[in-house]
Amino acid sequence: MDEKNIETKEDVLKRLRRIEGQVKGIQKMIEEEKYCVDILTQIAAVRAAINKVGGLILEKHSMTCIQNAASDEDKEKVLGELAKTIQSFMRFAE
Repeated sequence: MDEKNIETKEDVLKRLRRIEGQVKGIQKMIEEEKYCVDILTQIAAVRAAINKVGGLILEKHSMTCIQNAASDEDKEKVLGELAKTIQSFMRFAE
């Protein structure tokens, strides 16, 4: 994958600020005792958005690990660490 397709730090921060706004909106919905289905829909949207951010960060990390493995004599260690990171993210993304 071309690095131009990987979002920049500023793009990720923008996504996180948008998520922060969504969470504040959910807090307000709860304070105003809005319809539970609407609140749950917003919670699902936040979960999806945060999983997307995690995926983007994991993608960038993976590219770095693979580049390091290509130039590192201890390829198995680097790739093993990458596999552990992916497994950990997937466990939390469910």
